[in-house]
Amino acid sequence: MLHHIDIYVKDLEKQSNFWSWFLGELGYQEFQKWETGISWKKADFYYVLSIGDQELIQAPYQKGGIGLNHIAFGTEKRATVDRLKEEIQAHGGKVLYVEDYPYAGGPDHNALYFNDQEGMKRELVATE
Repeated sequence: MLHHIDIYVKDLEKQSNFWSWFLGELGYQEFQKWETGISWKKADFYYVLSIGDQELIQAPYQKGGIGLNHIAFGTEKRATVDRLKEEIQAHGGKVLYVEDYPYAGGPDHNALYFNDQEGMKRELVATE
């Protein structure tokens, strides 16, 4: 069981706006907020954004480099994945693998892949 994930970001306000919307759609609620971070919680797991070291965060996120590949969230309904796909760009995200949606992960894997505003890949999987 995961306890929490803490992601460093450049622009906390911009990322907070996006993640408040997205995580709210999945049933997370704001848990804690402080000057350099914010968290949302669902059940026993929480998702944290915090401002990274100013000298280190100037470089853009390097997809394919050492570190986290992506985070995958789950939702029970495929309709939720479809709805969020339509809304994600209006909230600053970028849908990936559009031509293969919703089967970019394979023929039995209903998922939306997207980048947040800072370019980190995320996935939303329909588990039904």
